[in-house]
Amino acid sequence: MEIDTDKPTTPIDIVRERIKTACDKYNRDVSDVTLIAVSKTRPASSIRELASHGQKVFAENYVQEGVGKVCELSDMQLNWHFIGHLQSNKSIEVAEHFTWVHSIDRLKIALKLNKAAARFHPLNVLIQVKLDDEENKAGVGADCLSVLVEQISEMENLNLRGLMSIPKPEDDFKSQRHTFSRVKKLANAQTDRGFTMDCLSMGMSNDLEAAIAEGATHIRIGTALFGPRDYNR
Repeated sequence: MEIDTDKPTTPIDIVRERIKTACDKYNRDVSDVTLIAVSKTRPASSIRELASHGQKVFAENYVQEGVGKVCELSDMQLNWHFIGHLQSNKSIEVAEHFTWVHSIDRLKIALKLNKAAARFHPLNVLIQVKLDDEENKAGVGADCLSVLVEQISEMENLNLRGLMSIPKPEDDFKSQRHTFSRVKKLANAQTDRGFTMDCLSMGMSNDLEAAIAEGATHIRIGTALFGPRDYNR
């Protein structure tokens, strides 16, 4: 039996092929979709291994864990995104060590980050939106989004780039796509008001195709790249 050497075999090549296939199918430019490797609970050695395959963008959910990895891997030219729930007392650490924050969901956090960023570098930020009434999930509701967009847009050290969402898991492609279309519509409404919304952070291992179909620019992938997480680590 002959082996097809052109078929992707490593996890990152498989994910890249999924992204390319989805972009081709939905008339997207693959260069407009950034693959973010979500490395929470993963050791620095796994990040180094993935980086050796050309992956340069990584994301962390927990400040202490993330800062430790940023420092340990400072010899590499990596781009670090913070995507987890952020407490205001961690704003300085995030502003110092990360270049993107995807999870702003309230004015207090934005003000803290803006003040902290003045000491280090401007931050690219996204507002996390909550589509449904899920008590255990962070995010600003659609009815409060416009006000927060206005407030953050006035902050000189934060570059508001768009929206992020973590929707409820769906197995059906049409349902996935419908959910992501709601995020896109929220972003389009803010664009119509004159605000910059050129980034949509949405889509993970099981729904990246639906996210790309609805305009995702940043895909957050963990399991498909690293395998199942060991939360006992």
